Amino acid sequence: MAIVELFHKRQKRLRGEYPDVYQYDELPDKLKVQIVHMWDETIGRDPSIYSTYLDSIQKNSRIVLEQVYKILTKELGVFKLTSNEQSDSTYFEKISNYFLNETETEKSLDVVEIMMQAIILFHRSSRNKFKLVEVMDELNQRFREHGIGYQYENGQIIRMDSEFIHAEAVKPALHLLSDPTYKGAQQEFLKAHEHYRHERYSEALIDCLKAYESTLKIILDKNKWEYSPNATADELTGRLMQSGLVPEFWQQYFKSLKNTLTSGVPTARNKLAGHGAANEVREIPEYLVSYILHMTASTIVFLIKADESLK
Repeated sequence: MAIVELFHKRQKRLRGEYPDVYQYDELPDKLKVQIVHMWDETIGRDPSIYSTYLDSIQKNSRIVLEQVYKILTKELGVFKLTSNEQSDSTYFEKISNYFLNETETEKSLDVVEIMMQAIILFHRSSRNKFKLVEVMDELNQRFREHGIGYQYENGQIIRMDSEFIHAEAVKPALHLLSDPTYKGAQQEFLKAHEHYRHERYSEALIDCLKAYESTLKIILDKNKWEYSPNATADELTGRLMQSGLVPEFWQQYFKSLKNTLTSGVPTARNKLAGHGAANEVREIPEYLVSYILHMTASTIVFLIKADESLK
């Protein structure tokens, strides 16, 4: 399952031919084939429908792949994934053929996401020896290798605009939010990324604010710092700053930070997504939503780290 650095890859790297800018509109055929190879190496091909005697791993493979197939057909609103699907094909073949021939990037990513979830389920049920971390790392490395601006994190595909920002802000935020204490904030932050990937920018901003506010409330609750149940993001932030989260001798220094926390994410959401637009059509630029997502991630990391430093 490890990626082998072939000669031509090394030469491309030396010549600087790997893409520096991510693209989001197309998954190359070569990448799709590599991903199918990954599926074959991890979950494997389910047995033919005519097979009678199956061992436990084969049974688990068939069960999991059948579930994936049923989910895809139901959610896509079809009875078969492809028009030329053969009734005696295995579920692995049906899913792979659909994936390899699907031209819509988002639908292709749907398959990648649900198959990664299936691999995790299969791993747990069959106690297979492959390492899930290595599988996820390989998928993400394949994305980077082809200059595709997506990564698989915390059970779903996330769009990334800058590898540095993703590594320094988004990934640490997801790691910190994986603590069960922050489950609500984690779900809202992941929803924001899902909306962003599907270009639902208004919804992305709304869930950014929800994740931010949930993080504030969780920290206040953990420390038993009182606040009004109907407090706004600005009030929650002010309450947190008053409660000793930031040392007093840093208060002056963090005035600018407080302004960012209270007027950044909440204001962008309130002005652009939080209220009815009536007859006015509001165009929310993608680059602004990207900025707000990264600001939210950085702020969450700061808040949780600051809270941890109090212990």
